[in-house]
Amino acid sequence: MAGYGSPDDYLNQEQIEEIVRTGLESVELTGKRVLILIPDGTRTMPLALFFDIFKRILKPQVKQMDYLVALGTHQAMNDKQLSNLVGQQVINGLVEGIHIYNHEWEKPDTFINLGKIPAHDIAEISEGRLNESIPVTLNKKVLEYEQIIICGPVFPHEVVGFSGGNKYFFPGIAGPEIINLTHWLGALITSYQVIGAGYTPVRAVIDQAASLIPTPTLCFTSVVTQHGMNGLFYGDAKTAWQEAAQLSAKVHIVYIDKSVKRVIAVMPEMYDDLWTAAKGMYKMEPVIADGGEVIIYAPHINEVSYTHGAIIDTIGYHCRDYFLKQWTKFSHYPGGVLAHSTHVKGKGFYDEKTGLETPRIQVTLATGISKQRCDTINLGYLDPASISFEDWKQKEKENILIVPHAGEMLYRIKEQ
Repeated sequence: MAGYGSPDDYLNQEQIEEIVRTGLESVELTGKRVLILIPDGTRTMPLALFFDIFKRILKPQVKQMDYLVALGTHQAMNDKQLSNLVGQQVINGLVEGIHIYNHEWEKPDTFINLGKIPAHDIAEISEGRLNESIPVTLNKKVLEYEQIIICGPVFPHEVVGFSGGNKYFFPGIAGPEIINLTHWLGALITSYQVIGAGYTPVRAVIDQAASLIPTPTLCFTSVVTQHGMNGLFYGDAKTAWQEAAQLSAKVHIVYIDKSVKRVIAVMPEMYDDLWTAAKGMYKMEPVIADGGEVIIYAPHINEVSYTHGAIIDTIGYHCRDYFLKQWTKFSHYPGGVLAHSTHVKGKGFYDEKTGLETPRIQVTLATGISKQRCDTINLGYLDPASISFEDWKQKEKENILIVPHAGEMLYRIKEQ
């Protein structure tokens, strides 16, 4: 094992720095141009600490050191947000000559085509769910540097099983084609089956795409909770991810004795739209009984998606089969947005003869999103001001679960 991890204790700052230093010494970086891929503000990790360590160790020895925020299709970060992210003042995207770039997924001229994954490989990896080739387009900055470093946490994830590793390339800094294919593949399998499932078909597609990247990559993967860092690993992206995912499965999964009828997922402010705050649904879905309800409580959220809101207003939130059984009607929409729709709605059935959709559970928003818009997008509405947590806590014995700081811990039922 390159690094250290334990579900029972936490690394201190000195230990973290020693692991980072040892990892950096494992590759030759002197005089090289280095690009570091990092998450945005929707992931818990002490990124400011890593930024400081990298600056002190790397900056004196490398020719250039820059950062690229692996946004996927999330909103670009401004200087104030970047400053909060890295713990140092960012002015015009710069800190002491270090560039911090946003990935610009919507700009075709920022990409390079590295090749393609042929249809027969996609068919084999997806177990027949998809049968199409996919171009592997990636932010062209990966070819402008001599070394890439990935630095990010690993959590259970609704699309790929566990986040981190090569996911910082795809979808982190990828073009829309492979983002849409991988997300839709995850939706076809369903978030219910994928989340926390280890090595998945989606991960296999991502790893094959990453094999086309010619620039050497060193990866630091961390396992972090609100209480501290349980583990930090380094090496190639696949191996470092595997070590972290195994630890994440021990740290980030909460087992309860039986299913519950209602969950209130209290979302932290690092999620600023439903697109990101929907993790409160993904992480809770496995423990909600049939016919139950998850309430996403986030009064600070006023937007469905800053990037994809208009499309979601058009298609709404529906179970997977709603789209599959009307595929000619929906096939032209981005697979990533369709996937998000199905993940939020969860498992369910659609009868094309009657047009009746029957979701397994109810998803209700207690946010700043209006009732009218909730009706439009096919989700329930609850006025957040009507929620009294004292009353809810008294009801917890009545098959109700309140989850503070929801979105990262996955809940499951104990095997009997």
